Amino acid sequence: MSSGVETELALDAAVVLSLGMNRVLGGAAGLAASGAGALAALAAARGEERSAALAEAERHYEAVREVIDRNARIAALAESAAGEPLPDPLDPAGRPVEELTRWCAATDTALAGAERRISARMAADLAASIFTAPPATQATVSPAASPPPDEHRTAELARILSRLSPDTAPTDLPPVTEAAARLSAATTAGEAEGLLTEVRLRVQAANRETARRREAARLEAAEREAKAQAEAERRYVLDTITTAFEEMGYQVDTGFETVTAQDGEVVLTHGGWADHGVRMRVEDAESPTATATLRASVLRTRPARDEDDRRLDAEREREWCDAFEAARERLAAAGVHSEVTWQIDPGVRELPVTPQARQTRPQTKQQERHREHDR
Repeated sequence: MSSGVETELALDAAVVLSLGMNRVLGGAAGLAASGAGALAALAAARGEERSAALAEAERHYEAVREVIDRNARIAALAESAAGEPLPDPLDPAGRPVEELTRWCAATDTALAGAERRISARMAADLAASIFTAPPATQATVSPAASPPPDEHRTAELARILSRLSPDTAPTDLPPVTEAAARLSAATTAGEAEGLLTEVRLRVQAANRETARRREAARLEAAEREAKAQAEAERRYVLDTITTAFEEMGYQVDTGFETVTAQDGEVVLTHGGWADHGVRMRVEDAESPTATATLRASVLRTRPARDEDDRRLDAEREREWCDAFEAARERLAAAGVHSEVTWQIDPGVRELPVTPQARQTRPQTKQQERHREHDR
């Protein structure tokens, strides 16, 4: 080990899944049972059981995500349902995978039928309103030129309009209705067919815009989700590091909760150290394979005065080396794996001096953290 060290940190897949499950469930249920099982198997180092628990956690997580996606579809469709019965949303917390999967299959069938009925009703209402509208509201149509309604033409228009997506935005409808309104003034079959073709093209354009809007919303949601997951993983790493060192008797200066305010850097001190501390910094990952980079080094709170101070420096560095190795074991037990990528051996360099290094976290905050960790 060393007095100065750089370490790459990576979360175990079971921890990632458990954090994701906890996040999508709103944190109310704590770790999902399947995720907790994977972590328990991990801690006991049972290879086959761990793999099985992890696979079950993945299956459970995906099932929960599918339920959440369908709940979002139900909420979006409710805005245009206008009385059309829709499935009730489902709270996935505490439900087994099999129940979630059955609900998703049944909901897909129900939503598909509801979407068809909503689109058909919207199309029929729109077609009927176009052919029964007063002449003054029909685009470019004079009273004298308006022929009587044509039932076949109305039915064909309704069929074309039924292809509109049920969640078409109101702003995308005017081009469609404008083209459809001109159909009521058509005096020949050829003119009517040409106008119906125009309506088809505008319906296709509206649907493309709806698809584009859906994809943009999906990408935005995915980006929000990725950021939320990254933040959950980051906080887990910081909290695990803080807990590990506090349990070994170190005090963490203000804690990692405020690392952004301190440019990601905190100072660890120890009750038995009058003139020393450890500067620690946790940086976000630069690649998808690593969660974070931990950098730490021993420092002095006042300059060394003589050889006795320098011998004490080496002693404190060796103490820190032992503590860091013990902390790595604690992190590994919590699913945070570490790999040392750079180090400086004790006694090789003169320790830097940081007079401001001191412990500022109230003792009561540390006690609260220990109580939460023990539960």
